[in-house]
Amino acid sequence: MDYSVLETSTLFKGISAKEIKKILEEAPHHIEGYDKGETIFHLMDDADRIGIVLKGSVEAQKSFPNGSQINVSVRGAGEMIGPAAAFSHSHKYPCDVVSLEPVTLIVFRKEDALVLMQKDIRILENFTSEIASATYMLQQRLELLSYSGIAQKAAFWLLMQARQTGRDVIKIPGSVSNWAMIMNVSRPSLHRELKKMEDENIISYNPPLVTILSTSDLQDLLGV
Repeated sequence: MDYSVLETSTLFKGISAKEIKKILEEAPHHIEGYDKGETIFHLMDDADRIGIVLKGSVEAQKSFPNGSQINVSVRGAGEMIGPAAAFSHSHKYPCDVVSLEPVTLIVFRKEDALVLMQKDIRILENFTSEIASATYMLQQRLELLSYSGIAQKAAFWLLMQARQTGRDVIKIPGSVSNWAMIMNVSRPSLHRELKKMEDENIISYNPPLVTILSTSDLQDLLGV
């Protein structure tokens, strides 16, 4: 296994590949592979596993009885899936986690993840930081969904990414279709609004990159 992938993962950040290899030699884990479209974690299944994406990307999806679906988040190489659910009081996965492409995961049982955190304070700090970041992102996600207009949703998402990265060049999450699903809008409608924003010199749109040309105009769309 290429341990360098884990060097920048949310759980092992700041730990060298050599150290990670030694840690994992003493920690029970296994590697799992999934084809595109396979469900990795099922809604309301017992949350007894935590995964780290080694290759590919996955999406958390929340479906509702009326047939609608909200795409909660996308996770790529190095990112964790299932940590909050595994340590919650309900011990249930709150949504389906589906592979967007062929995916390889390293998977730990909850008990084995706890042992890792007890053995190395850096892993505990990284895990705590990940849970805190997930909580913050959920708050941002709720604010995103509170906007009714597509242009508003796009503006909020772009400003949020710019604040987090400190950059005006934003990479969209996967395809335009996937970005549209995250914001719970249709792809054609999103594409139309982005083109309009580009015509108004608010952004420059060259998938997979969006360059913010006028932060103030984006803020005006939100009434800030």
